[in-house]
Amino acid sequence: MGGTFGWPELLIVLALVLIVFGVGRIARVGGELGKGVSAFREGLKDSQDADEKEADKADTFTEPKA
Repeated sequence: MGGTFGWPELLIVLALVLIVFGVGRIARVGGELGKGVSAFREGLKDSQDADEKEADKADTFTEPKA
């Protein structure tokens, strides 16, 4: 029973998911998933921006003269 998972099996699973959950709920879940991915990417971008600012501060730091 160790076959491959092909297109016919995928279509059957998708049809069952549509029957069980309905189109409206799947659309809502897809929208929430998209918002989550967008928020994750924004967080990564903000983190990288903060790291770059800290690196710029470290580069411009000069030691006080004694």
